[in-house]
Amino acid sequence: MKKIALYALCSFGLLISCSKDSDISSADSTINIDKSGNRLSTGASARNLLSNDTFDKLLIEIDYVTGFAPTAGAIANFEEFLRTYTHKENIELKYTALSSPDEETLTLEEVVDLENENRDEYNNGSTLAIYIYFADAPADSDDDSEGLVTLGAVYRNTSMVIYESTVKKIANSSTSVSTEEVETATLLHEFGHLFGLVNLSTQSVNEHEDPESDNHCNVDGCLMRSELEFGSSLLKQMEKNASKGLATIPDLGPECILDLQKYGGR
Repeated sequence: MKKIALYALCSFGLLISCSKDSDISSADSTINIDKSGNRLSTGASARNLLSNDTFDKLLIEIDYVTGFAPTAGAIANFEEFLRTYTHKENIELKYTALSSPDEETLTLEEVVDLENENRDEYNNGSTLAIYIYFADAPADSDDDSEGLVTLGAVYRNTSMVIYESTVKKIANSSTSVSTEEVETATLLHEFGHLFGLVNLSTQSVNEHEDPESDNHCNVDGCLMRSELEFGSSLLKQMEKNASKGLATIPDLGPECILDLQKYGGR
């Protein structure tokens, strides 16, 4: 594995998400649990997440390496986001502290293996289960020479990883943006991909996918925009917003909201 890369603040390029490999799999010996509904392509559960047609409860399993739990504020913001754009009123969160896998970096395949080993909750009756893993190591795909760091990734229809060590490092390098804010922006962006944004197992009402960055929005200021592709980092944009007294965390743009409404959202 490559060594953990240290980045100067001025060289940060933030790649929020964008690993969406729906074909990743690993051996699993658990018996008598139907996991097929949780092992679909990213975005395939958009309607189930947004509407109450099939599932009226959302169970979010949050596994975190000890010392790398999400902040309470970020989770509160995350819940508010879900209640704003979905019809889910019954949302339950289940937390589990895990020991470190003792890796300097994590490949997405290793993240999948960790999920297969540690995930407890799967779809059951009218309950839709989501899995989020907060890691203590950065993504193996981070690129020293290009200054690219990954904050999070989605890789199945109900699975997500947040590279919490990277989130903390970025937030700690700023005097105006907090860990809670970087966590929130990452969680919301990644969940936007689980909602099917943009054109992930879904079809947009109006075409607004960035031609230079697959599955990202081209509307200025949208949460689902790929900041990296436009030569500025999320951190710099958040700091710029803060300096102007604006909300540091972007919201969904009008085109993405139309797409959510098409698939049963608010």
